[in-house]
Amino acid sequence: MKPIIFCDFDGTITNTDNIISIMKKFAPPEWEALKDGVLQQKISISSGVGDMFSLLDSGLKDDIIQYVRKTAGIRPGFYEFVEYTKQANIPLYIVSGGMDFFIAPLLNEILPTESVYCNHAFFDKEKIYIEWPHACDDQCNNDCGCCKPSIMREIAGAEDFKLVIGDSVTDFEAAKQADFVIARDILLEKCDREGIPHQGFETFFDVIDILKQQEVVKA
Repeated sequence: MKPIIFCDFDGTITNTDNIISIMKKFAPPEWEALKDGVLQQKISISSGVGDMFSLLDSGLKDDIIQYVRKTAGIRPGFYEFVEYTKQANIPLYIVSGGMDFFIAPLLNEILPTESVYCNHAFFDKEKIYIEWPHACDDQCNNDCGCCKPSIMREIAGAEDFKLVIGDSVTDFEAAKQADFVIARDILLEKCDREGIPHQGFETFFDVIDILKQQEVVKA
């Protein structure tokens, strides 16, 4: 089997969850209830996140980009991890519930744009609004927004060994489809509870070590 990697962005590649960070900095208090609803899986991701961004004025775009550049922080070892996947000829895809306008400035010099799947933000109205170009396929009805399981089904073949790297409840549906999960934070707890094959990580140096331990990567 051939390894293929699907990696989350917010809170995984970056040290912070950028949507949460943006909302804490720029949004009115109403965002908190929407965030809690998403995390408790009472509100769909696309509905909750879309409503959160609709609280923000479009004129904040440049301020938000600068804020994310300043605060996101790339997790240690990520650049080395990307280089390792290139050298090992392992396909790497970034699948993110985040937005193109703050992901692109952080990743464009590291990865080709066609390897990044995320949502699109628009600023031509008074408030920011989000479009979801990677919506759920006919096998998913969770209204995910950026549907990671659907992207995995689209890209991975039957001969691929699917590795998912993530940190949050928004990565859980993808984790259930993976052959192996490399997890931290909430996703680690969920994989523990559900008995999903996994290993924890803190840095991408840990991820490189885990990949080297996987027999499928050695093959």
